Amino acid sequence: MDQAKYILEMTSLSKSFGKNHVLRNISLKVRPGTVMGLMGENGAGKSTMMKCLFGIYSKDSGNIKLNGIDVNFSSPKEALEQGVAMVHQELNQCLDRTIVDNLFLGRYVTKAGIINEKVMYYKCVQLFAELGMNYNPKTIMRTMSVSQRQMVEIAKAVSYNAKIIVLDEPTSSLSEREVKKLFEIIRNLRDKGISFVFISHKMDEIYELCDDITILRDGEVTLQEEVKNTDLNMLVKAMVGRNLDQRFPPMTNQPGNPVFLVHNLSTKYKPQIKNISFDLRKGEILGIYGLVGAGRTELLESLFGVRTIAECEMFYKGKRILFKNPKEAMAANFAFVTEERKVSGMFGIDDLTFNTCITNLPKYQRFGILSNQLMHNAAKIEIKKMNTKCNDENDKISSLSGGNQQKVIIGKWLERAPDVFLMDEPTRGIDIMAKYQIYELMIELAKQGKSIIMVSSEMPEILGVTNRILVMSNYRMAGIVNTKETSQDELMKLCAKNL
Repeated sequence: MDQAKYILEMTSLSKSFGKNHVLRNISLKVRPGTVMGLMGENGAGKSTMMKCLFGIYSKDSGNIKLNGIDVNFSSPKEALEQGVAMVHQELNQCLDRTIVDNLFLGRYVTKAGIINEKVMYYKCVQLFAELGMNYNPKTIMRTMSVSQRQMVEIAKAVSYNAKIIVLDEPTSSLSEREVKKLFEIIRNLRDKGISFVFISHKMDEIYELCDDITILRDGEVTLQEEVKNTDLNMLVKAMVGRNLDQRFPPMTNQPGNPVFLVHNLSTKYKPQIKNISFDLRKGEILGIYGLVGAGRTELLESLFGVRTIAECEMFYKGKRILFKNPKEAMAANFAFVTEERKVSGMFGIDDLTFNTCITNLPKYQRFGILSNQLMHNAAKIEIKKMNTKCNDENDKISSLSGGNQQKVIIGKWLERAPDVFLMDEPTRGIDIMAKYQIYELMIELAKQGKSIIMVSSEMPEILGVTNRILVMSNYRMAGIVNTKETSQDELMKLCAKNL
């Protein structure tokens, strides 16, 4: 990195939360018109460092320079006004308002004190045209998928005429096609002189998009280099302190006979799933793949009793079932790890003990009264089992990194010892070692006779840790293939079958 001038310089930055030292004298430099990849394990300090930049957290010590000028933003508003934008991994939007309302929140265009809806609509249309995004500005955010809402948030960052944009796991819920579109937008903006800090756990994205790479481990910088001068082993070693021999564990589980049969599943309300039929075998990991909007999440929600089923014949262990609500599904030993952990997977204001035990409270009762000791012990066990980075079980779950929050959520369901796991993007936003640990856990559960249905939008993952793959296309089943006998080309052809 020979260039002397940097658009962003962070020097000797430190940040602690109580006794937990999250950042230790960190330095980061971003060149103008480049994409800086930022990697590290969950809890390494990536998001904390960017929140110090953005004025969400106040740094304990260190200096931040923007275009060579010392800055110390006291709020995100101040950062945005100075040309620094951040798209967070966990979206925080007004879901019952339109795209236009969300884009101009806090900065409505007015005329004589009256909000000028027409001008805002025109500006939104113009922005989407420049970015090649085909959304109706009057769309209510709640009706959009997670990936679509994420793209809107990225457009909002661009609309501030930012000099530098921080993207925190922006592709975690995007389809392959949407990722390509996002990368195209980033490259176009980079060519216009805008710089990016691109936080990701995906190695292939770093090599495809980024110019430079910075890696954190335990709150310290372990590598800062141009991407072209690195290789995969170098990045992994900088992140975890050792080489990772293979990306996925060996599939040593042996699926048995079918235990869960679904015939002609259709849902009542839009978006409607139609005529889905499949079986799930004992000790099997069944992948669900498809483009965003194909109906993958809707299928899992229907199986768990979240969505109303119009018609279906469903059998579990030879017994006819049809869950009317999640409580019935849980009583039958089903578990559901949801995609949006912040919205539907956790209680953000509560601690790890509460979030670990909430789905299984009767287990921790003595004479009808909840035992704090039993709950704390259970949380400690799951923290150790999942290798969750935290101070102790009394930490607020909201204080953890996204990946560690996901570990707590999975641990919550493990406490119930279910027989069937429904997992919607279980490794979303999780670092490479944590992913590997979850893959090992899934395979071990399958070896114990548990059955798993896993939704994933990552092609390598769906091919690396499943026995069979059910492909969804336009809310219908396009086919089921054996993982060992299929290919990426076949999966993509099935994805387009019903379009």
